[in-house]
Amino acid sequence: MNDIIKKIEDEQLKNDICDFRVGDTVKVYAIIKEGNRERVQVFEGTVLKRQNGGARETFTVRKISSGIGVERTWPLHSPRIEKIEVVRNGKVRRAKLNYLRDRVGKSAKVKEKIR
Repeated sequence: MNDIIKKIEDEQLKNDICDFRVGDTVKVYAIIKEGNRERVQVFEGTVLKRQNGGARETFTVRKISSGIGVERTWPLHSPRIEKIEVVRNGKVRRAKLNYLRDRVGKSAKVKEKIR
């Protein structure tokens, strides 16, 4: 990769990111702009996947809202994310949890890891 691009990307990396993995239940505090004002909206769900690395790293969170599955993908180092808080650690054996999309109810749960 070009050195100039690498330097620019390194400047944009966040240092205060908490350690979370696939299967964890997280709260993502995202800044939402409505008209001319901004507010913080909390999105709580299970991390389905983490992709790429460095400044281009993204993660996908899924939650069930009113019986409908909602997924959202964010860049990890986005300035629109205020903070990420881990609620529960999940015990999984996969890197991507795409199979959860087809499940409903108790079978859609991820076992909790006791640390």
